[in-house]
Amino acid sequence: MIETDNSTGEQVIPLTLETPVWDRIFTIAPLVVIGTREPDGTYNLAPKHLVTPLSWTNYFGFVCTPRHATYHNIKREGVFTVSYPRPNQMVLTSLTASPREDDGSKPGLSSLPTWPARQIDGLFIEDAYLFLECELDRIVDDFDINSLIAGRIVAAYAAGDSLRQEEWDDNDLLAQAPLLAYINWGRFARIEESFAFPFMSKFKR
Repeated sequence: MIETDNSTGEQVIPLTLETPVWDRIFTIAPLVVIGTREPDGTYNLAPKHLVTPLSWTNYFGFVCTPRHATYHNIKREGVFTVSYPRPNQMVLTSLTASPREDDGSKPGLSSLPTWPARQIDGLFIEDAYLFLECELDRIVDDFDINSLIAGRIVAAYAAGDSLRQEEWDDNDLLAQAPLLAYINWGRFARIEESFAFPFMSKFKR
């Protein structure tokens, strides 16, 4: 059924909520790799796209589920890492979503180049453009089968070619170091061009 918005004349289609709205239309999100420590002392890496800063200060959050090891590792260890991969790392990033073996291991992770976090116990993937070390702040459960995991950033690192600097134009920076965007569901994009946002006069965040 198509309805018309009388104020604009634009046609809109009501969506049934029997299935998630997000499965019916494209939306854009970051894509990151979350690093955690397993009970046996090995490390787990998992891709997540429902991620966001949680304030204008140094808090980071992402959606997970108690069905995943990432959730339980963070709840037990109280820490996790975040790597923001580049577009040319899409295949490597997809390896972190490889299925587990019967013993719970992820053989695909052994081929990933990594480096250790410095202030917490964890790993980053090499050659990403932003790296965060986080301590667990809180877990908010019961978004149906999902949970929001909130962390406080205790250390952060950025690749030199991705760091904003006064002498560099922001658009030139993106052309030099493009960003990876996840398009829900199942696509990705390379962002290498941007435009200045038309903020209103006296706008304050």
